[in-house]
Amino acid sequence: MPATTVRPADPRVSVVIPARNEARNLEIILPKLPPVYEVILVDGNSVDDTVATAQRLMPDIRVVHQTRKGKGNALACGFEAVTGDVVVMFDADCSADPDEIPKFVQALRDGADVAKGTRYAHGGGSDDITIIRNLGNRGLNVLCNAILGTRYSDLCYGYNAFWADTLPAIALLSSTLPKPTDGSMLWGDGFEIETVLTCRWSAAELRIAEVGSHEKLRVHGSSNLNAVTDGIRVLTSIMHERRRASEAKTRARIAARARTAAVLPTPPVSPVDAPTGEIAAPGVTPAVARALDGDRA
Repeated sequence: MPATTVRPADPRVSVVIPARNEARNLEIILPKLPPVYEVILVDGNSVDDTVATAQRLMPDIRVVHQTRKGKGNALACGFEAVTGDVVVMFDADCSADPDEIPKFVQALRDGADVAKGTRYAHGGGSDDITIIRNLGNRGLNVLCNAILGTRYSDLCYGYNAFWADTLPAIALLSSTLPKPTDGSMLWGDGFEIETVLTCRWSAAELRIAEVGSHEKLRVHGSSNLNAVTDGIRVLTSIMHERRRASEAKTRARIAARARTAAVLPTPPVSPVDAPTGEIAAPGVTPAVARALDGDRA
């Protein structure tokens, strides 16, 4: 965040909701959202009436269509469309509690750059996480903290809020990049997005406040999350982000040295005339000095 940035005391809140075939869940959750500046629905090529349902329930909702596939790409598309001051990441499956949004925003108003949701702090919990997922999440969390030197309690939780002016610092993949021709996902386009964001917030040295959050059960449909394959992507993301942060620090050191060298004063030219060993007076060239000596002779 630029040091000169002045943030409003009463920020405009933008809620970004990625959704794919979530029409029945949107019927439940959209009416429960508190009044905010804007709600952005990012549709992931739904084959049900997700978009029509959202527009019926909330006529002023903004609809964005994601450009590739995966939750990461959906969020990136939504972030690019934000016009408010604060961004709230909100899942469409009814697992996120809309009554917690003011709590996240308050953490930002109190001075944080990022309000990071956690199920493992006071006021947090989960009705959905299984024993296997819980163990895996905790293991990845310990690994991330050890590698990155962080102190997160819930690495992979996706309920977060942050000031929109921090978006340049995290540099997510542009929505305009073409999709891979082989049908795969670009790195950062999948469920690893929560890990990528968390690592980049840390690498950018943003002020992060953890906010206790209670995860509810999905109401309709089934999750697209795969504990094994997405866990591997998260683990790979931690290593990738560690390397990325290290390379960024190296580039910053090189740039700092170059700037320092550019402003150092140029060493004064020696008054010794190299070919003859004669010494000239300050501001007088050796040739002129010889001529003067000749005149004096």
